[in-house]
Amino acid sequence: MTAPPLPIVIDSLLLTATRIATFDGQRALTSASGFFFERDERLYLVTSRHVVFDEPSGHYPNRIEIEVHAQEGDLGKSVNMSLLLYKDGRSLWRQGSDTGGDIDVAVVELDRSAMPASAVLQAFTPAHLQPSHSAVEVGSSILVVGFPLGFHDTLHHLPVVRQSVVASAFGMRFQGQGYFLTDARTHRGTSGAPVVLRDPSSKSALPWKLLGVHSARLDMSGRDLAQDESLGLNCAWYADMVMTLTEDQPPQKL
Repeated sequence: MTAPPLPIVIDSLLLTATRIATFDGQRALTSASGFFFERDERLYLVTSRHVVFDEPSGHYPNRIEIEVHAQEGDLGKSVNMSLLLYKDGRSLWRQGSDTGGDIDVAVVELDRSAMPASAVLQAFTPAHLQPSHSAVEVGSSILVVGFPLGFHDTLHHLPVVRQSVVASAFGMRFQGQGYFLTDARTHRGTSGAPVVLRDPSSKSALPWKLLGVHSARLDMSGRDLAQDESLGLNCAWYADMVMTLTEDQPPQKL
């Protein structure tokens, strides 16, 4: 007798990330990455601020769509949730700033009642945050979980991961900004992806530390495009900003 196939075990990390599509009404604009964060029984979508609003490029979507797994045991089934970004002249997303200026992180609270009752996802929590003063060695191996150029497992609706390393002193604000550097090959569409470090001491279902939110590639304005390759470095904003953005506060006025 042939034994029944063993169930496929999906790494919980892959269920933290979701693909984001931005729209102006029905007109598709861009694709990006995001992830789920839960605090005080409230669920949030975290992504880069420039995904939902970017004045330099004239990017002004009024809604986004995210993809959510709809049935446990069948990752092929998913639903797209449409989220408005504005209501009554106020943004439904939150952003922040500090002494270095605007921070490229945004959060949108999700309405659990609008999600399928059988939705399958994993969310980071405050317990997953790595204190900025705790040692993370430069050169530590980390992962970036997202949807580069929108690429992903279209059958199972899962992201891909890219290997990376911490490329600047963790806990220090690189050049006075609220981010640290990573060394990784990244592409458009990865903006908003979680940057994570394996936590070997954790016994939880999600044994990872959330270090940052991937923002963009970092380049030098004086680089000779003909002779010099790109640095291959990226900005990752410290994830503790998510705690500030998920505090109770009124919506932001336009």
